[in-house]
Amino acid sequence: MNGIHDMGGMHGLGPVVREKDEPVFHEEWERRVWGLSRALGPWGRGRWGSLRYELERIPAAEYLRMSYYERWFTVMVDRLLRTGLVTRAELEASKADATRPRPTPPAPPVPGAAVSARENVGVGRFKIGQRVRSRNVHPEGHTRQPRYTRGKRGTVIRDSGVFALQDTDVTGRPLGGRPQHVYTVRFTARELWGDESSSRDCVYVDLWEDYLERA
Repeated sequence: MNGIHDMGGMHGLGPVVREKDEPVFHEEWERRVWGLSRALGPWGRGRWGSLRYELERIPAAEYLRMSYYERWFTVMVDRLLRTGLVTRAELEASKADATRPRPTPPAPPVPGAAVSARENVGVGRFKIGQRVRSRNVHPEGHTRQPRYTRGKRGTVIRDSGVFALQDTDVTGRPLGGRPQHVYTVRFTARELWGDESSSRDCVYVDLWEDYLERA
């Protein structure tokens, strides 16, 4: 999915300001949003798609206006209302309606299934030192492939092992049933951003095997 969330390599967004001794949470409400996100996890199995996918669907102007945890809270509220776990009246009253049936969380996943799938993945297609190209694709779902790397050539410097693919389909449903090798690929700054970049700089990006092709 192409959108404002994929800010890597963009111009005009200003410098990254480093906050000295930055706290984990700047406000108490941020801590509560984090706690809510953990507590709601089991209730989303089979009901909700990818959190990242839903974050990326926030309109660009709203996405830029919101703080980090404000985006999380927006998605959580939308999920609860959309799936009927909470009604609009309950949200506005800040308490549950005692006359409504209590919802039940979906069944947990089968233990060991994900581990078994990863163990069945064979040898990776790419070797350390091999030249590769980041595929120039524009999926409609969520992807972990940075837009600024697409179509660019780099060198594999590490095979980090096998991990479930974090992409989703167009509805936001995870494609995690496709575990595969993840590689650290080194791109020169000039390959990514042209001759005006420093010839001494490089960027290292972890990319799933599906994102790569032979250069």
